[in-house]
Amino acid sequence: MKTSYIITILILLAHLHINAQEVTGMWKTIGDVDGTEKSIVEIYEKEGKLFGKVVKLLPAAKHTTCENCPGNLKNAPITGMVVLKDLQKTNKGGSNGKAIDPSSGKTYNCFIELENPDKLKLRGYIGVPTIGRTQYWYRVK
Repeated sequence: MKTSYIITILILLAHLHINAQEVTGMWKTIGDVDGTEKSIVEIYEKEGKLFGKVVKLLPAAKHTTCENCPGNLKNAPITGMVVLKDLQKTNKGGSNGKAIDPSSGKTYNCFIELENPDKLKLRGYIGVPTIGRTQYWYRVK
């Protein structure tokens, strides 16, 4: 009986630990289509919302500028570009934000959530989350 209580408490503590982890910090992005490491994105908080900015492109990145982006982002350098915007903080990450895909120039609704302290799920979608794509990013230590 004591063993089952201890196991239950440990599981609850592990769950609370994951929820308490911050999504802020540096993350290595992995392309969901080809599985290559594309960039390092810094997720940061500003005025109560979460944002993500490309701080470094990795060798597998095929583009250095956003050729297909609209407006003032057209042909802008990807390094320094804010690719995640206005995410509302949640216990597991952020929701109701926008993500821009610099390779296509398209903007999507998105949410992010921690799978574990070092793995972040990014879901970009149009309309509803079931119609979209998922990427997994890994914390840079």
